[in-house]
This record gives sequence, structure tokens and C-alpha cells, in this order.
Amino acid sequence: MSFRIEPGEAFTLAFRNAAASQLQHAITTLEERPDGSHEAVHAFRKNLKRVRSLYRLVARAAPDFRKRENERLRDAAKELSAIRDATALIGTAKYLRDNARGPEEAEALGRIVAALKTRRDWLAEAESGLDQKLLHTADILREAIAALDDVSFDDSHHKVARMLAKSWRKTMRRAQAAIGDCHGEASAEAFHELRKRTQDYRQYQALLHHAWPSAMKAKRTAGKQLADLLGHVHDLDVLSGLVEAEPQLFSRNDDLAHLLDAIIARQQETRRQALLQAEAVFADDPEAESERIELLWVLVGN
Repeated sequence: MSFRIEPGEAFTLAFRNAAASQLQHAITTLEERPDGSHEAVHAFRKNLKRVRSLYRLVARAAPDFRKRENERLRDAAKELSAIRDATALIGTAKYLRDNARGPEEAEALGRIVAALKTRRDWLAEAESGLDQKLLHTADILREAIAALDDVSFDDSHHKVARMLAKSWRKTMRRAQAAIGDCHGEASAEAFHELRKRTQDYRQYQALLHHAWPSAMKAKRTAGKQLADLLGHVHDLDVLSGLVEAEPQLFSRNDDLAHLLDAIIARQQETRRQALLQAEAVFADDPEAESERIELLWVLVGN
């Protein structure tokens, strides 16, 4: 399942193939569900994130296509969001339990994990026709694959390189602005914006790897570490919101107190680590790095 675009390839064909491979993998996962429905939704979500990042990469050259198809994929993901989010919350609680600061907290968080599993299973039962929804989503993704025939680009190396450089530069600038917003009394939205831009940056490094292999590998590794940290930040925010919205899920007040203490302690430390990592990942000048990408794309592609 390739997610690379080679500098020497015709860009239109390479773009279509990269998107189609991810969409087809998502279809197969939703239909076959080798690890169950919940894992299928999780894997499908990862495929769609890659494709949506790819579409942002070409947004300047194909704005109508990007807008239409981004909305299609966003809505497809939203249809399965309840189960997806419920499953993610279990993972977050397990993360807190596995990093508990003592046996009493670990036991309390173990009961929280069990309560969240019960909630996830209840939501799955309450969502009538989950299997049918998965199959319907697979059909939507087939439409997304067919829509790839409608998009094309000027395959000139120089014009493609310029387009890629502009998208690269925009993503870095937005990430650096988000880092600034994350300092002080930062909102959850500021960290979520930084997470999205980090995910785009990672996917761009995967897609354009062969233009600058050694640097892309190191940057992607650092980007993954940052994305994972920011993922924990986001998931802790979501879990905190659930505690506020549905406190009745947690029958023991002392368990709830342990959970809130663990969220606050872990959130503070994780945000601090994420900001330090983000400042390192996005330390380079966006103009200089994007110019380097443009130059390398042309040189390697010739």
C-alpha cells in the first residue's frame, strides 16, 4: 500500500494512485474487518487522515476538488465518529492506568477503563445497523476513488515543485503560529490545530520522501513522536469533557477524583513535552525549507 510520490513520475497519475491505495485499503478493512468492527473503524480513520493531508497538499492547484472530496471524507468519518471516539477514550484511560502514580490510582483507573468499555459496547448496540453503516461507508469511498478521475495537474516538474513548496511553507507557518497560541493559558483548540498541522507535515514527508530521503526520515520520526504526544493531549481533553458531560458513568466518587487528578497531572506534563518537541520539529525557517523542497524535487525528478 504505497503512500509515496516519486519526483520523476507524472504527478497526476502518482497523486491518483497514492489516494486510491489508501481509499482501497480502507474499503477492504471496512468490509472484511479482520480484527473486528472497532479496529476497522480505527484503521479506516488513519487511511482517511492520510488522504485528506494529500488533498491539502494540492489545495492551491485543485481547490474545488479538494473542497468537495474533503467534505465527502469528513462526512464519511463523522458517520462513524461515536464508536471511534468511544474506542479512543478507552485507550486514553488505559494510558493513564499504565502510568498511574500508585496502586490505588491504578485500581481506580482500571475500573474507569471497564466503565468506558461498557459505554463503548452500549453505544455500539444502540447504533442500529453498525455493520450496514460500515458497508455504506465503503460505498462512499468507492465514489471517492471514482472522483479521482476528475482531477488533473500540470505535470511540469517545475510547476509541481512550486505547488508542493507553497503547501509545505503554508503548513510550517500555520504550525509555528499554533505553537505560539499554545503557550500560556492555551485552549484545547490551539493544541488541536497544532496536532492537525503536525499530521499534515508528517504525511508530506512520507509522500515526498524520495526528494530528500535522509532528512525526510529523521523529520518524519520526530513528527510522529510529536503527533503521538499531541494525540495524548487531545484525548485527555476529550476524556475530561466526558467526565463533565456524563459524570453518571462513574459510580464511585473516589474513582472520579483519581481520574481527574490523573488527567490534570498528565495533561500538564504532556503539553509541556509537546511544546518542547514542536519547537524542535518546526524550528527551521519555512521559506528556506520550502525552497529546498522545490529545488530537490526538480533536481531529483530530472
